[in-house]
Amino acid sequence: QLQLEESGGGLVQPGGSVRLSCVASGIALGAYAVGWFRQAPGKEREGVSCMGSTGASTTYADSVKGRFTISRDNEKVSLEMNSLKPGDRAIYSCGVRSICIVQATCNPQEYAYWGQGTQVTVST
Repeated sequence: QLQLEESGGGLVQPGGSVRLSCVASGIALGAYAVGWFRQAPGKEREGVSCMGSTGASTTYADSVKGRFTISRDNEKVSLEMNSLKPGDRAIYSCGVRSICIVQATCNPQEYAYWGQGTQVTVST
């Protein structure tokens, strides 16, 4: 059975960096479309960055372009987050689609498997 576990969240100062990781058990992540999503208090879950099944296609939310980078190997998917802002505060979750699709898309409804999430707080 597929299980996802995130790690790497915590408290970081504005302008700082953090790297999130999502480890999968039960599948080889390298064959699936994956993504990072976040949910801030009182807001809906939104796509942050997603990657298609081959890794050739990636997409980023406008709010994080140039600051966040998604990467993946066969065992985990990571999100490098730089120049963090207070508005980046949220619970970050990784998701995996149930089908192998080349084009990266970040619609949460298209993702079948989720981790529990990790909290990222950006504050002085």
